[in-house]
Amino acid sequence: MNSFENRVFDLKLYSGEHVVAKFYRPLRWSREQIQEEHDFLFELIEHEIPVCAPICFSDGQSLHTHNEIYYALWSRTGGRAPDELSEIDLEMLARLFARLHTVGAAKKFAARPHFNADSHVNRVLDLLLAENLIPDALQSRYAKLCGYVASAYTQFASGESALRIHGDAHLGNILRNDQGFFLLDFDDALNGPAMQDLWMLIPPDDELYRREKFLSAYRSIRDLNETSLALIEVMRAMRFIYYSGWIAKRWSDPAFKAAFPQFADIDYWQKELNSLEQQCALLPGSAQSEIGRSASLADSAEHSNLSKDSELTNKDFFYDM
Repeated sequence: MNSFENRVFDLKLYSGEHVVAKFYRPLRWSREQIQEEHDFLFELIEHEIPVCAPICFSDGQSLHTHNEIYYALWSRTGGRAPDELSEIDLEMLARLFARLHTVGAAKKFAARPHFNADSHVNRVLDLLLAENLIPDALQSRYAKLCGYVASAYTQFASGESALRIHGDAHLGNILRNDQGFFLLDFDDALNGPAMQDLWMLIPPDDELYRREKFLSAYRSIRDLNETSLALIEVMRAMRFIYYSGWIAKRWSDPAFKAAFPQFADIDYWQKELNSLEQQCALLPGSAQSEIGRSASLADSAEHSNLSKDSELTNKDFFYDM
């Protein structure tokens, strides 16, 4: 089945029943971290929240090991990812995640990671620079933008509570069948702010009515501060950075080189840099102002250099002088 991170197979048993077998990528998660993912799913099931939880083996455990590779089984569940969301869909999903977050707020993961500027920006940048994946001519601009994004997140997330969240709630991880919506693939579950599960679902500002429908439905179950909305554009920028870091971590995997051949080209990084600059221009408040000031300074310096170099000398025409 389609999965870059792990190896996932749809298995037909002799009985005719299908199960889904998931073999976790070696060395990514520890046994304790995977078990926390499973335990969270079991807890959500107990609270009647529709998620795909693993099947327990005959020994009562949900996680086994073969040749040092962790694996688990799931029941195959039919359903389709939604292409578009109606107002009713938005309200249903908002209430679903509000219920999930209510359970998630009861305690925190002890072994799984935390969502913050260090994990999703700073360490990613360190990896990209250490592996020399960003072309030299673009490294300084890219690093500066990462700094803006990290600072913006630290500023606007200062009052946010960390709870257990899905961590990667895009529409591909949300399926719908005859019973309604359900969530799958908690492989990226971690401690973080609720908005990390919501920002990809919340309609944009120019769809104010639909946006308010979603927020009102969420708030009917769980509080969501207005200040949390400032994180939407920040988290969008963080995803740009984290996505490149995800590919970089797996760049030695032949499957990634085949799937992302453009990753090693300067064109990829130029487009990535342009997209990140455009996104950073949408960052709220002082972060946006800081980017504007920096851009003005850069433009001034460039014009200054041009004026200094405008008077040509013989050295510009004769290479041996």
